[in-house]
Formats: sequence, structure tokens, C-alpha cells
Amino acid sequence: MADIFDNIITLPNAEVQKQTKSLVGFQSKFDRIYSNLKLLLDKDSLSDWSKKHHKVDLPIISQLKDKYPLIILAGDAGTGKTISATSIADKMTRELKKEGFFLKLSTRVRGEGMHGEMGKLVNDAFAELKSQAGKRRLAFLLIDEADAIATTRATGQMHQEEKAAVNTLIQKIDEVREMDGRAILFMSTNRLHFIDEAILRRAAIILEFKRPTEEEYKELYVQSLRGLNLRDAELSELAKLSMKEGEPVGYSFSDVRLKVLPEAVAMAYPSKPLSFDILKETINNVKASPEIK
Repeated sequence: MADIFDNIITLPNAEVQKQTKSLVGFQSKFDRIYSNLKLLLDKDSLSDWSKKHHKVDLPIISQLKDKYPLIILAGDAGTGKTISATSIADKMTRELKKEGFFLKLSTRVRGEGMHGEMGKLVNDAFAELKSQAGKRRLAFLLIDEADAIATTRATGQMHQEEKAAVNTLIQKIDEVREMDGRAILFMSTNRLHFIDEAILRRAAIILEFKRPTEEEYKELYVQSLRGLNLRDAELSELAKLSMKEGEPVGYSFSDVRLKVLPEAVAMAYPSKPLSFDILKETINNVKASPEIK
């Protein structure tokens, strides 16, 4: 299985929990996903709720079995989709007091021209997902860059084996639905419009990831520069500059953490302290990553 998955993480996981604390805007995303998936994962409590408040099992309770445990995370590169999937899975196991496994499908395999073997890859990945799921154990599978495997079949340029792989993927999603919430599938994509419509229809949630708001930029700088004692007005100015007004897009989350701040540190090190002026100059000089369309 080593060639199928980039990694397999046992949950709950202390390192994942630590990374979750650094994710700006994470809680609202988690709350939306958790409140929806809890309907699938905790059906007994749902029935108890219905009887308590309505004296009967509402018909919608039984209809919920038709929902698919599929979450699509859509948005531009560098907005935190992949890391959020891992953190959501970890927090779900903690909330539900269960163990779990997080499997990330390898993008290397799909990048080596192995389209003819894509169907086998999909079968093997879902077979492992099923084997890891248990009565007290949740299994999560992430298909990153899902548009590479779940591409719409409407395009005339699609090879027959690629269409067969999408058909297999749809079949496997249907099978996961029969597992009573013991397995959850994440798909992340920069190009939601490339995903096959049959897969989009099956998604319980399509969660959009956007570039930071002004307040989220401020929080990013506060997190990374704690101890620098920047004034609130200075943080606000850095946030406004990061939005790159007049340009197509502002910085992504990863732009701030992996481009802007390291460059600012490089400007200061080793002879002078990091300062507001250096940060401001860096933001004015470093361009934002282009939006993927």
C-alpha cells in the first residue's frame, strides 16, 4: 500500500492537533462539516433527539441514510484545504471519542502516466479504507487534487480508461455510503468546475476555501510575530497591504507563511531586528501567487 498512499496517520494525533491551532478560520469550517456529518455518524442520538422533541422518529431521520459521507474542499492553492482535511478528521475523532485512520491518496502515482491502472488504484485505495474502518474506528480517505482523477466525463478529450476510472470512483463512493458513517471521503480541488457532475451531486458538503480576509491576515501576522510587539494599527496596515488592492488577488495563507515572512526575516538577519518597516517593505515587494482557474 506504500505506493498508493502518501501517508497513513493514526488518529487522534498530537502533531495534527498542534497544527490545527495554527489554522486561521478553522473552527467555522469544522463546525459546518461536523454538524452535517454527525447526522450520519451518530444516528442513535439523532433518533433520541427526534423522539424527545417531536415524540416520533421524523421521516427525515431514515432519509438521512441516503446522504453520502463525501466532503469536497474547493478553492485556490495555498488556502489550507489539505491541512484542514487532516485537522477536521483528527477533531472529529476527538469529539466522537473514537480512534481513526487518515489515508492520503498519493498524487505521485497519478502523475506517472498510469491512467490505465487508475481503476485498480481506486479499487485498492477504497479496499484499504474499508479495512481500516471499524465499529469504534473511523477511516478517512483524502483524494488531493481530485480533478486529476474525478474529471468530468463530458469532455471529448477524455480517454476511455479515464472514464472507466471515474465510473469506478462513483461506484466506490456509493459503497462507502453503505458503511453507516464508519468511513468519510474528502476530495480537495483547485478546479471545482472540472469535477464530474455525478460526484458533485453526491457531496454532502462543498466547502469553499478563499484567500484571507483582512481580519484573517491580522490573525496570521499575530500568530507568526508574537513577541514583536506590533501595534494594532501596524497589524491593520500590514493586513490591508496583504490584500493587494488594485491587483487580481491578495496573498494566500501559504504566501504569508512561506514567502512574505521568510523574506522579511532574511532581510533582517543577521544584523538587525525584524521590524514593521521591514515587513511593510517586504509586502510591497513580494507578489501574490496567481489564482488557479
